[in-house]
Amino acid sequence: MGLFNFLFGNKNNMINDFKTRGAVIIDVRTVNEYSQGAIPGSKNIPLQTINTKIAEIKKLNKPVITCCASGMRSGSAASILNSNGIEAINGGGWTSLRNKL
Repeated sequence: MGLFNFLFGNKNNMINDFKTRGAVIIDVRTVNEYSQGAIPGSKNIPLQTINTKIAEIKKLNKPVITCCASGMRSGSAASILNSNGIEAINGGGWTSLRNKL
């Protein structure tokens, strides 16, 4: 186990753990980006609107894996969700995440 994995955990293991617990995948790209390709079953909630959807996301009562094009916006989204009491991780870019699911 590398130092990075020791300090921060293995992202693939975290994704698998979230998946086994029925995680919801939230894609925070724009509607236009999402319409050009996405992970089947994911929900599109653009980053610009995520603050208005906190109550709706909490009602799902499931952990959340966020994704976007590269991982930057999904990192911001995961931070916002975590700060609002929602268990969330940044899944990174959607094409990479799709290959891990």
